[in-house]
Amino acid sequence: MKPYSKIYLFLVLLFSILLTACTKRTSYSEIPEISYDSFIILYNPDLGVYDRGVFKVSYTDGDGDIGLAQGDTFPPYNPESRYYYNFIITYFEMQEGVQVEVPLLSYNPDTQEYDTVSLSARIPVLTPDARNKAIKGTIEDTIFIYNFNSDYDTVRFSVVLVDRALHESNEVFTPWIVRE
Repeated sequence: MKPYSKIYLFLVLLFSILLTACTKRTSYSEIPEISYDSFIILYNPDLGVYDRGVFKVSYTDGDGDIGLAQGDTFPPYNPESRYYYNFIITYFEMQEGVQVEVPLLSYNPDTQEYDTVSLSARIPVLTPDARNKAIKGTIEDTIFIYNFNSDYDTVRFSVVLVDRALHESNEVFTPWIVRE
């Protein structure tokens, strides 16, 4: 091997070591953090009302353990558990100037009773295959906003994101939404 080849090889090797040593690893808290991005109201021409909306939040998670697989239905992710859903949405109404958490009900003609409807969702597994599991991104979820059983027209929603280690994120709220 010629002397200048060895020097060239040494410089390339040194440069690649320095380059990889200078790359900064992204790090976030292992507890998910979310922030409110937007809420877009959608009009339903068949009903003549704004009955749905798209809730958008940004998230970060240091160990990337956000999301549930379809088969994740055993405790603590069983249907009766708070953690069956990992994108937990709560519905509020402004009633006589006071914010009130309201369960949404839907009439079940088979049982002739009202069933509680959940707006919450199961976000699929988002864990990257990379060595650094830290992740960030956005989640969008379309939810119903029209409570046909209510006389109140001003609503808002909150959301909490839960990772597989059951770490709960901070809670974020939409602004108050006046249904038309």
